[in-house]
Amino acid sequence: MPELPEVETVRRGLQPVLEGKRIVTLEQRRPNLRIPFPIGFAGFVEGRRVTALRRKAKYLLFDLEDGQVLICHLGMSGRMVVLPAGSNQPPDKHDHVVFTVETGERIVFNDHRRFGLMTLTTARDEATHPLLASIALDPLQPGFDAVHLSARLAGKKTPIKAALLDQRVVGGVGNIYACESLHRAGISPRRLAASVAGRRAERLVPAIIDVLNEAIAAGGSSLRDHRQASGELGYFQHSFRVYDRVGEPCPTPGCKGAIGRIVQANRSTFYCGACQR
Repeated sequence: MPELPEVETVRRGLQPVLEGKRIVTLEQRRPNLRIPFPIGFAGFVEGRRVTALRRKAKYLLFDLEDGQVLICHLGMSGRMVVLPAGSNQPPDKHDHVVFTVETGERIVFNDHRRFGLMTLTTARDEATHPLLASIALDPLQPGFDAVHLSARLAGKKTPIKAALLDQRVVGGVGNIYACESLHRAGISPRRLAASVAGRRAERLVPAIIDVLNEAIAAGGSSLRDHRQASGELGYFQHSFRVYDRVGEPCPTPGCKGAIGRIVQANRSTFYCGACQR
């Protein structure tokens, strides 16, 4: 599933094409994705100008000039790609939604597994919308520091890896970046979340922020489906230290361990048992 860096990469690629532009047409090619599209979806969006394109954790939010907010989640395999004005690229059978803006570009939402979604809310109701209401502060927002993370982890008896994946604890972080961040911070993914508060949180917070920023700069991680809005792959997978590196030597200087794999909450966790404590 696309995590924060992949969604932010898509947002940045779409921003110059969408922000300040009017959506002339919205072509909806099926009645539903993970959930049904709103009844009359195209009519609510067509003719409206996009005043801002934001991200909340793993969600893209399109602010429309009439106060509506279009919520988009890429799901497991979704991508949003910009086609230049005049492009004659034929539609793919998994191109489910196509936006055309006033300058002629088309933004195509392709999702072959159909686990993504698009729906509508309003600026007034956004904070209480069921998809968004419980999402915690994400690591790239102001205020995400060791004090904040310590408070979110206080009393939690789940492993720290599971806590990082809980969107009610930390917004936007998924399996890849949790593994990478914990390795950089030298923290075992098995450690109880409550025990990471304090000095360990002071190591973990900058590790999370650095990993996410480096991944965004690399265009995200393309393991299977992710594409930037330009259609290009992301490249951060070439910089993984532990994720999917089972059996390789640990890259931590001076460590003689090797990368191992365990399963936590039905997800693969990659880590070094020698230097992550």
